[in-house]
Amino acid sequence: MSGIWLAVVGMLVFFLGYRYYSKFIAEKIYRLDPNYVTPAHQFKDGVDFVPTNKFVLWGHHFTSVAGAAPIVGPAIAVYWGWLPAVLWVLLGTVFAAGVHDFGTLVLSVRNKGQSIGTLASKLIGQKAKVLFLFIILLLVLMVNAVFAWVIANLFISFPASVLSVFIQIPLAVWIGYSVYKRQGSMLLPSLVALAVMYISAIIASYVPALQIDLVRYFGGEGAEAAFGLSATSMAFFVWIIVLMVYVYIASTLPVWKLLQPRDYINSHQLIVGLGLLYLGLLFSNPEITAPVTNASADTSWFPLLFITIACGAISGFHGLVSSGTSSKQLNNETEARFVGYLGSVGEGALALVAIIAVVTFFPTAAEFTATYSGFAAASNAGLGVFIQGAGQLATGLGIPASVAATIVSVIVVSFAATTLDSSVRLMRYIIAELGTEYKITPLTKMHVATTLAVVSSAALTLIPQGPKGFGSGGYLLWPLFGTSNQLLAGISLLLVSIWLKRQGRNYLPTIIPMVFLMFMTLWAMISQVLTEWAPWNENSDWMLFAFGAVILVFTFWILLTAFSAITKDHKDSIERSA
Repeated sequence: MSGIWLAVVGMLVFFLGYRYYSKFIAEKIYRLDPNYVTPAHQFKDGVDFVPTNKFVLWGHHFTSVAGAAPIVGPAIAVYWGWLPAVLWVLLGTVFAAGVHDFGTLVLSVRNKGQSIGTLASKLIGQKAKVLFLFIILLLVLMVNAVFAWVIANLFISFPASVLSVFIQIPLAVWIGYSVYKRQGSMLLPSLVALAVMYISAIIASYVPALQIDLVRYFGGEGAEAAFGLSATSMAFFVWIIVLMVYVYIASTLPVWKLLQPRDYINSHQLIVGLGLLYLGLLFSNPEITAPVTNASADTSWFPLLFITIACGAISGFHGLVSSGTSSKQLNNETEARFVGYLGSVGEGALALVAIIAVVTFFPTAAEFTATYSGFAAASNAGLGVFIQGAGQLATGLGIPASVAATIVSVIVVSFAATTLDSSVRLMRYIIAELGTEYKITPLTKMHVATTLAVVSSAALTLIPQGPKGFGSGGYLLWPLFGTSNQLLAGISLLLVSIWLKRQGRNYLPTIIPMVFLMFMTLWAMISQVLTEWAPWNENSDWMLFAFGAVILVFTFWILLTAFSAITKDHKDSIERSA
């Protein structure tokens, strides 16, 4: 079977979902009001609250949520066969992710741009707010560790991509100043910046002197650098420090100086990248060699599929971006459909092409099975196979394989970096909110909260030892990232459902995916915490057990609090009608 058919069916489903289902949600469920004064105008401060063109905001929102996760998750999940992965990406995007991202954005806009954690207080009580904020804090901490780990390793594996990624930063700052000071268009400068990035990536692919290869600088693979660390470990350490310094600066700057213009550049990167891959697919017409389903899998796809593919089907982190940064920049409420729902569709398209790149990469089914011999093997190989597979698709357009691999890695790193600094910014907001809640004044200060966010993220990335050696934190946390991410999405959908119910509106479009998601995720997480990671298990993992147990307890606590609030609403409505 040709991979083109997967793309055609997927694009048709996404088109119908946005054209009809999102319109129904916008008009009948969320009831968008073009005259509503959004927080971007109400609290305009030029730092966080900034009315923004919907295309620029879509670029920020999309690239903030479309990090490495919608690539890594699907690239691993094809272990169970391409059919389950494709179905979850398509149906999850249309009926869960779009509704979730769109809903959390509207809910925040209707409540002064407050985060989903703060809104928990209004909807189900003060206790729930604190619990929810702690869950979110743990999640963004894990996001920071996972994505920093991914970026550092991609820099080591693809040193030709580093120069291009670094060049983007001053270009984005230049665009920010030129556009917002002179009130010009961001489109042409961002396209120029993108051209400069790709030209530098192509040149670096052929000129070793332009490849920032820290492993080579420290003596080469296998050499000992300093402090008992190998050259590879030292390179990893240096990249993590560089990344943390960068995200500290990026997350404290006004959004228009770096965040928005860089994200707008990345939105074009995404369009270019998706265009290269889908056009390459069209011209090369590769055959799918991976199995439809894997009957001999060593782990069941049910329910693990629904947490392995988080971003790309539905992700709780998207709700943090929707309510944490995007809601503060929305110019008109009617644009929430374009930013929120279409943003999730874009991520679904990325997840779909990730699946296609992997399942068409191998010449034979036997080679696929050899690489994806077990779930652990799939987890180790997924990202690397995607980059090679995506490069192979791009060669269908006549692009040399080495150049294609460099460009793909630049795109992946750019998305991951966007998610990383947006996540650190969100973590700063949450720490400040907790500081306000517990009256710890220093935590409400921008630089104190940011320092705490950056230092804890770096520590979680670097300190744990594991199968990847020094700095295995991001790798070790990946299994918990999916479950906690999906739990957060389920709780966010619950909050949107409660809000809709109190508004007297139909809440079935949000409550149905919430029930499905919570059932699957709690099932998976209870199994992992009580069996796989538990200290009484032979292959226990104390870090995952501790994080997972805390998140699980907090989740059940929030669900009980929400049930109590809903029961009280029902009793109050009966008393009013009596």
